[in-house]
Amino acid sequence: MGKDQTVLFHSTIFGPIHSRRLGVSLGVNLMPDDGKVCSFDCLYCEAGFNAQGAGSTGLPLREQVRLQLETKLKDMHSKGDPLDVITFSGNGEPTLHPDFPHIIEDTIAMRDIFYPEAKVSVLTNSTMIFKPEVAEALKKADNNILKLDSAIEETMRLIDRPNSPGFTVDKVIEGLRQFEGTGIIQTMMLRGVHDGTAIDNTTDKEINALIEAYKRIKPREIMIYSLDRSTPEEKLVKVEKEELRAIGRRIEEATGIPVVNA
Repeated sequence: MGKDQTVLFHSTIFGPIHSRRLGVSLGVNLMPDDGKVCSFDCLYCEAGFNAQGAGSTGLPLREQVRLQLETKLKDMHSKGDPLDVITFSGNGEPTLHPDFPHIIEDTIAMRDIFYPEAKVSVLTNSTMIFKPEVAEALKKADNNILKLDSAIEETMRLIDRPNSPGFTVDKVIEGLRQFEGTGIIQTMMLRGVHDGTAIDNTTDKEINALIEAYKRIKPREIMIYSLDRSTPEEKLVKVEKEELRAIGRRIEEATGIPVVNA
C-alpha cells in the first residue's frame, strides 16, 4: 500500500496560495486541523489515507469559520492583496460539515463585502449531492467542482474507495444531472497499481464511458488533471500534459463541452 503520506492543513483558513487551477486562492478547511474526515479514501489523496484517523480537534464551528474568514479577508483587503477565489477543500470532504449550507451563505456575504470580484469554489467528491440542502448550497457557489473519476463502477471503487456501498457510478451520474449547465466535473487521470491490481482510467473503454457520462450530466465545464504531489499509494503514475491534452481534445470533440486541462 505504500507509506501513508499525509500533508494536512493545520488550520481552518489557510493561504492564500497560488492554485494551478484557480489562481490566488484562500482555502477553507471545514474538517479537523489534525486529522482527516472523508467519505472517500482516494488512493491519490494528498491528505493521506483515512486510517490516520480524525484527530482530536473536531470540526470547526460555523461561527469560528465565519470569524476567522472575516479576519483574514479584512486583513488582506487592508493590505491591498489580490484574491481570485475562496476555495473549500482541506482535510476531507467539506460537504460533510453539518453547517455547510450556512457556512456557504456566510462566505458569500463576506466575499461580497471585501472581494466582490472573487469566486467561491467548492471541491466536492459528490457523495453528499443527494441531500437537498447540500445541493442547493453547491448551486450558490460560483465554481461547484464535482468529482467523477471514472464512469465504470469497478474502477471508481479502486481509485476513490467510497465508504458507502450504496454510492455507485450510476447513482452519482444521475445525481450530477441536477447541476446541468452550472457544475464543473473534475476527473483525476492516473494509472498504476494498488495491492497488486492494475488501475488505468485513461483507456479507450474508460474515456468512452466518461464521455457518455459527461453527455448525460451536461456540466458547464469538464476539468481533467493528474497527479501533482506525493500520494499515499506510491505506485501511481502521472499522466503527462501532452497525453492529458489529447484526452481533453477527444472529450471536447465528443461532448461539445469545454475541457480545461489543469
